[in-house]
Amino acid sequence: MPANPADRLLCGVVRRTPGWLGWLVVSAVVGAVAALLLPGAVARGVDAALSAGSASAAWWLVALAMTIAVADAVGEVAQARCANAGAAWLRRRLTRHLLGMDLRGHRRFAPGDVVSRISGDAAEAGGVGPICVRLVSAVAVSVGAVVALALLDWRLAAVFVASVPVALRLAGGHLRRTADDVAAYQRVSGELSARLLDAVRGMRTIEAAGAVERETHRVLRPLPDLAAAGHGMWRAQAALAWRAGLLLPAVEVAVLITAGVGVAQGRTSVGDLVAAAGYVPLGMMAIGYGSHLTRLARARAAAARVLDVLDTAPGGGGRRDAPPGQGRITLRAVSVLDDRGAPVLSTVDLDVPPGATVAVVGRSGAGKSTLAAVAAGLLEPDEGQVLLDGVPVRDLRPEAVRGLVSCAFERPTLLGSTVSEAITYGLAPESRPSGEGVRAAAVAAQVDDVITRLPEGYETPLVRVPLSGGEAQRLGLARALARDARVLVLDDATSSVDTATEARLTAAVATAFPDRTRLVVTHRLSTARRADLVLWLDEGRVRGRAPHHELWDEPDYRSVFAAL
Repeated sequence: MPANPADRLLCGVVRRTPGWLGWLVVSAVVGAVAALLLPGAVARGVDAALSAGSASAAWWLVALAMTIAVADAVGEVAQARCANAGAAWLRRRLTRHLLGMDLRGHRRFAPGDVVSRISGDAAEAGGVGPICVRLVSAVAVSVGAVVALALLDWRLAAVFVASVPVALRLAGGHLRRTADDVAAYQRVSGELSARLLDAVRGMRTIEAAGAVERETHRVLRPLPDLAAAGHGMWRAQAALAWRAGLLLPAVEVAVLITAGVGVAQGRTSVGDLVAAAGYVPLGMMAIGYGSHLTRLARARAAAARVLDVLDTAPGGGGRRDAPPGQGRITLRAVSVLDDRGAPVLSTVDLDVPPGATVAVVGRSGAGKSTLAAVAAGLLEPDEGQVLLDGVPVRDLRPEAVRGLVSCAFERPTLLGSTVSEAITYGLAPESRPSGEGVRAAAVAAQVDDVITRLPEGYETPLVRVPLSGGEAQRLGLARALARDARVLVLDDATSSVDTATEARLTAAVATAFPDRTRLVVTHRLSTARRADLVLWLDEGRVRGRAPHHELWDEPDYRSVFAAL
């Protein structure tokens, strides 16, 4: 196995496409053999024509030409299918790994960069099989052509072999020159994609701020680096092309002069001279495949970028099923660090009894959303433990955690073809509630009236549903309520809902789902007042843990809501 991890990944890609790769190898072998036989057939045809011999040589020549055409056609189809299969395998691995990572892993990669790796880098690396087959085929044809020249006259082969060191230096130098430029080109392409995606998502804000020109400059700022890397690649490619272009005629002239001397001295026939003229380009085929060397360098650089994602640790997950219980959440000395090692949460302890409601409050940046993610099993703490009904979350199967805990977020992403599917998204068919259950979740989330006014009600295509921020939040809450979970984690999930609607919503949830434990990240005084317990965070540490009316005597606690 190769020592380079990226090369090992490329070997894995090749092993995943045995069928079409086999057809590509067969077509390459057949095409190479036919190409090597063709100059000899031409030579025999010339000799037969000069001596008024049999016409069978012409038919043999036609058969070889047709064989080469068929082999090329099969090879083109097999190459495309093989590259597509390799790219699809890499994309499936990337997607599965990305979806399995926790929040810490996701934050390492900007969304646009992820798109670039899945769409561009996977396609580049997925085509490594055909690239290698073409390169090996070219080398085999070149070696075969040298052998054929030696069979005609060893002097022809000797003249040709004298050019091999020059060709090897050209190929090696090309790979060395392009490696860094290819890696830089792909890295900057990912950065450009990330910036563009951010700009597209924030288009309304950009226009409202009158910052179109400034944002355009920001998005396009990496272009000079991209251009420099691209120019470097093409300079290397151009250098190889013109040097190879000079080398081929020089070798061809030398071989033909030697063959001509052989004809004059009677060692070879005129047909052999014609064959030698055909074998020289075949012998130089390997150096003529310089563009494939560039593609191989790009495939290796792309594999390294794919591997960068695959090497990121996936989210934790044990093997235990959901334990019996009613939804008790326990955090024991939980600490979370950011990418720089700075604490986001520091030694947080919390015990939420089954059916209780805990409000998590604090200033912006206090660690509220991080605590919600930890409690929901979306982020594994760097230190400490999170337990659900007495069992560490890291020991539970991911499916068990998702069955125990449902979440709603400040900015929910709604997925599914219809409104009904958006509410039941993520549930297995056997776990999906009936139509009445879906509506009960929507009623509790105070969004049923919005849905019933739609042209097709719950079956209205989601893309045709105009939703305000508050309506989208309530639909996201309905999705969380549709799960038969013991614990409900709400991360500022009603921030865009007016106070009166939030009060009705809270009452409806408490009435419809009285036994669910609720952990509510909030900035609203009314929500904290209604909670059984308030967890007050300040710079990642627990500043207070008590009912709202007990904490209200603290001026700093009151200032949290004043600041918000």
